[in-house]
Amino acid sequence: MTGELASDDRAPEFPALQRVMPGAAFDWLAAGWRDLVATRFAGIVYGVVFAAMGIAISIVYATYWQLTMGLIGGFFLLGPFVATGLYELSRRREAGESIGLVSSLTCWRRNPGSIALFAVILAFVMIVWARVSVILFALSSNTSFPTVQDMLWLIVSLDNLPFLGLWAAVGALFATLVFAISVVAVPMMLDRDSDTLTAVFTSVRALIANPLPMLVWASVIVAVIGLSLLAGFLPLVLTGPLVGHATWHAYRATVASPVERER
Repeated sequence: MTGELASDDRAPEFPALQRVMPGAAFDWLAAGWRDLVATRFAGIVYGVVFAAMGIAISIVYATYWQLTMGLIGGFFLLGPFVATGLYELSRRREAGESIGLVSSLTCWRRNPGSIALFAVILAFVMIVWARVSVILFALSSNTSFPTVQDMLWLIVSLDNLPFLGLWAAVGALFATLVFAISVVAVPMMLDRDSDTLTAVFTSVRALIANPLPMLVWASVIVAVIGLSLLAGFLPLVLTGPLVGHATWHAYRATVASPVERER
């Protein structure tokens, strides 16, 4: 159930927003699963890429766990951009257009300038977070972990609670910033050819208009993707595309289409 919010007269170029129920995140996940099945699991290709990225990072930086934690955090920070093709698959299915993996891989050409600028913004945030993460490890942790897997499990032990609390708090600030500016940004740029700033501000407005549902949605993403990382990245083959498809439905539920706005 949704209820349309009046758009701000001072910013008529922004789309109207819609209110959603607190449990809407689970409806979005269910719709994402239907997209994954209906598109003949084309999104699994993206999931394989997500898993391969995680495994590659853990191998290349196997003994540099401080840097690896920052890079793994990039899954949450860069995810909204990396999943662009998944949004396109869901968009095409909704519009009744032909569904193909190749077309989803090149969907960025519909709005290249805006999507590229947004990718630069996310990349900058990820680079800053990676450096901050290294500094936090250097200042707060006196424990040596020989491998990434050892670190992922041992770091959450009771002996490391102060460090974990600090690291998680700072990481949450970065994640909240990225979530706020990206929750519907890329789907909107694909769907409406919106410029970057309009899409970013619309994301922030959607978050403000639906704080509890968005909190639930963010928690679901962290739980699903976070557990996939702890499980060794392979679950990302399925969970990555599932969350990507579901994000399209989060956008469609919270941002009114031009037709709905005219009603």
